[in-house]
Amino acid sequence: MMIIMKKVVNKQKASNRKEITHTRIVETAARAIRRSGYDGTGVADIMKEAGLTHGGFYAHFASRDAMLAEAADRAGEETIAIAKRIFAEIPGEQALQALMQIYLSNEHIDNIESGCSLAALGSEMPRQAPEVRKASTCRIKEMIALIKSRLSGQQTNSDEKALVMMSTMVGTLLLARAVDDTELSKALLQATLKHFDAKV
Repeated sequence: MMIIMKKVVNKQKASNRKEITHTRIVETAARAIRRSGYDGTGVADIMKEAGLTHGGFYAHFASRDAMLAEAADRAGEETIAIAKRIFAEIPGEQALQALMQIYLSNEHIDNIESGCSLAALGSEMPRQAPEVRKASTCRIKEMIALIKSRLSGQQTNSDEKALVMMSTMVGTLLLARAVDDTELSKALLQATLKHFDAKV
């Protein structure tokens, strides 16, 4: 009986270690894809950054695309978590303004590695494997639904308004990061915030 219990405990410990290692790889990959893009993110580099050997990769993932799909999902999940936290702390339509101000901030522009994956990777998505695109699409839909939830009852066209807000936020962030002109970057952020200030 004691031997069986030890085997069960050892198996649970090994399973927990594997889960912890798996999570570390996915978190590292989620940062790496936002920093370097999908094509600039190699398995060897991710494993090294996670403090693991390249050989251990296939104990966790069937393929590079499987890892990228989980990384895309994790990166999207982080953005959704921030939005949910804002919505939990700030009442009504003020929450949408707070979300936009945080999303369209200089801090977010400067932190591509931990920021919204849609703005960092959106232009690369058409060339990705179906499972990577599917993971990102699910998170995009979730974010749109979250925005819509704060518009419901206030707007007859809440579906359209949520789509426009999401598209504008992502597009503005992408452009503000793309330009090498600080004043233009700032103007893009301010114009979008001003436009929605009167309309949310």
